[in-house]
Parts: sequence; C-alpha cells; structure tokens
Amino acid sequence: MSTFVPDLLHGKTAFVTGGSSGICLGIAEAFAAHGARVMILGRKQEKLDAAVASIRSTGATADGISADVRNYEALEAAFTQTAAQFGPIDILVCGAAGNFPAPIIGMSANGFKAVVDIDLLGTYNTCRAAYPHLRKPGASIISISANHAHQPYAFQAHVCAAKAGVDLLTQTIALEWGPEGIRANVITPGPIDDTEGIRRLAPTPEARQNAINSVPLGRMGTKQDIANLALFLCSDAASLISGAIIHCDGGQRLNTGRNLSLAWEASRK
Repeated sequence: MSTFVPDLLHGKTAFVTGGSSGICLGIAEAFAAHGARVMILGRKQEKLDAAVASIRSTGATADGISADVRNYEALEAAFTQTAAQFGPIDILVCGAAGNFPAPIIGMSANGFKAVVDIDLLGTYNTCRAAYPHLRKPGASIISISANHAHQPYAFQAHVCAAKAGVDLLTQTIALEWGPEGIRANVITPGPIDDTEGIRRLAPTPEARQNAINSVPLGRMGTKQDIANLALFLCSDAASLISGAIIHCDGGQRLNTGRNLSLAWEASRK
C-alpha cells in the first residue's frame, strides 16, 4: 500500500480514461485518496456509476462521463464539462484499451482495427482534445502501455502494434508539448492481478501460473503497484521526468524465453 498523503494532489483535477475498472480505476482511486478531483471516463454507464459511488464513499470528489475514446467530439465535450465542473485539468491518464487473444490468420481486419482504434487512436484523440486544457507548466500525461510494445507476443499482434504506437506517440507529445510545460510519460505494467486482462489471458490455474513464472520477481503486480507509480509521475517529485517509458513488471520484459506463455495458454482454451 502507498503511504497516504491526503494533500499530495490537493487542488488538482485528474481525468482518467478507462477509469471505471481495473488498473485505471486503481489509479483514479489513488488520485482521489491523495486529494485530487477525479473525472473518470468509460463506455458503460453502470460501471461508471459503481466506480464513482465507490470513490465518493471515501469522502473524495469524483464523477464520471460515459463516452468512447474513438469519438473525438465526445472527448472535447467531456473535457469542457470536466473543466466547468472541477476547474482546470492538471493530470491526464490515457488507459482505455481493448484486447482478445487471436492468431494473425484468425483475426479479422475489423478485430485488428478495433484494438488499434481504442488503444492508439483513442490515446491520440484523448491527448489532442485535452491539449487546450493542459497548456500550462506542471501538467502531466500518463499513457498506459504494455510489454507488447517492446516484444512480439503470439496471438497479440493487434496489441503489439497499438501499444508500440502509444509509446512513440507519447514520447512525441513529450517532445512537442514540453515547451508548454506539459510532461508525458508511459507506464508499462506486467501481469496485474485481479484485472480483466488476466481473467481473459490467463483463464486457468495453469495459465495463471505461467504468467507468474514469466516474472523474475515471482509474483503478479497489483493495481496499487501501478497507482503508486502514477502518483509519483504526476507529482512534483517527477518534475523533470518526461518522455520516459517506465516498466512496472517485476522484470518480465527481460524474460524473453517465457514471453509467449500467457497468450499461448489462453489461445488453447
């Protein structure tokens, strides 16, 4: 667990896509616990309502907007609403993502496009629509990527392509928007327990153990592990860090001999 610092993000507004579940909900909860006003965006209203209610039950400030990151105009409206409701936006987390295991020859063009559109185009749309609200020193963008951006994974060609694009897009944003005072960084999680990704890609005890075995530290990550890193990256302690791709994976990316096990096991189920 992170050390509770209620004023770490006091007075700041954070906008989190994909924030109604999984890793990004954990980030939203951590931001709210540390004093930020948090707006989460997702596609399913019932999940948004549950996530917002959970955060508010702690006494923190949060709300949700139902929208699709593939819809640029909807994102523009979401940022306008957030700024009117919570004030200037300081932190942006791009975490909306899609995934399913499939071999290249067993994947339709629409299936490939859907993941690229959600992950890569969605990250571009989100950052571009947020830009007018983030043009100030101290603003922070965090993109959620994956080790797929750096290693080929069987049955994950769509995710590999999309996340590689997310990484380079985020670094280009850091280069172009740095003079405005905007920092942009990437968090690359490894297998994170109790998430939809693990439930889909490691649906059996054997696949789960394969995922754990792929991590040199011998355990899956937790949502809190990622939230702790996100808290650091958007805090003043990271004021000179921009354009970084930070792996929070227990060393999994180093273990190339095992990097196919998760998708391979899932593909046989």
